[in-house]
Amino acid sequence: MAKKTKSRSAAQAAVKKRSGAKAVARSSARKAVKARTTPAKAAPKKPARPKQRIAISHHREEDFKADGLRVYAKYRDLGIAEASHGLAQAHVIRLQGPCDPNEVSKLHFHDVEFQMVYVLKGWVKTYMDGQGETLMKEGSAWTQPPKIKHMILDYSDDVELLEVILPAEFRTVELKA
Repeated sequence: MAKKTKSRSAAQAAVKKRSGAKAVARSSARKAVKARTTPAKAAPKKPARPKQRIAISHHREEDFKADGLRVYAKYRDLGIAEASHGLAQAHVIRLQGPCDPNEVSKLHFHDVEFQMVYVLKGWVKTYMDGQGETLMKEGSAWTQPPKIKHMILDYSDDVELLEVILPAEFRTVELKA
């Protein structure tokens, strides 16, 4: 009797194997037919960006210009905006000392997709909505989410910042504190 049970189990296993293989073959055949009859969805095309080029910038004192967003700052453009066709902007900012809170401490935001600041030299005290006051020192870095309200509260006479912003052209809105 044990032999019969064994052979019956072996027979059942063999039947399952054969029917399982057939099911897989039928399933694959259905998928192939369905794939041929279903129209392919075209991926939305992104507008082609102009090809970026290499930008190299070496430190030269004469490259610091008082032609940027703030009158109390000098900016050294790093050539990223031109090289990236407006995708991003990067510059070194020197805040001119001594700090005059009446001039610099104005609540504002930038209509940007991304903004990152790194302190190259000196220190700067900032206020960011939701973060409060923070002292950033040489080696400190921070991001400012799009449209976050912020302001500079104070800075050292020798402060230099590296700022990276996307896109290169953006709007700044000053707010009433």
